[in-house]
Amino acid sequence: MTLLPEKIRVALLVNHARHIAAQRDDLPEPDPVPLLKLFNPCGAATWIASELDEDGDTLFGLADLGFGCPELGRFSLREIAAVRLPFGLRIERDEGFSSAHPMSLWAQTARQLGSIIQAEVALRLIGL
Repeated sequence: MTLLPEKIRVALLVNHARHIAAQRDDLPEPDPVPLLKLFNPCGAATWIASELDEDGDTLFGLADLGFGCPELGRFSLREIAAVRLPFGLRIERDEGFSSAHPMSLWAQTARQLGSIIQAEVALRLIGL
């Protein structure tokens, strides 16, 4: 499975370019929706991303390693792709993931509930 299809890669790069332009022009920070969700099929680790740096490796988003404290920040796609799990499994992309909610709402909800997984359930249930 391709963790980062071309269409999503381009959209993540566009979001990053908008972020850089806002900083350069002293505009309010954009708050894009996450476009990519990666997960550990054997555990609770989950990542959602809204930007990809020009290096093609560094994603910006919400990382949740399953310890109850999801954090906004940057993480390496190469490092995530290099993870080897039991039974020959690897980190996977949620092919059906989409969201209308900005990253700030995801971060707030995930921090309150302790995980991206719980945030996803809550955001779907309340229909925000």
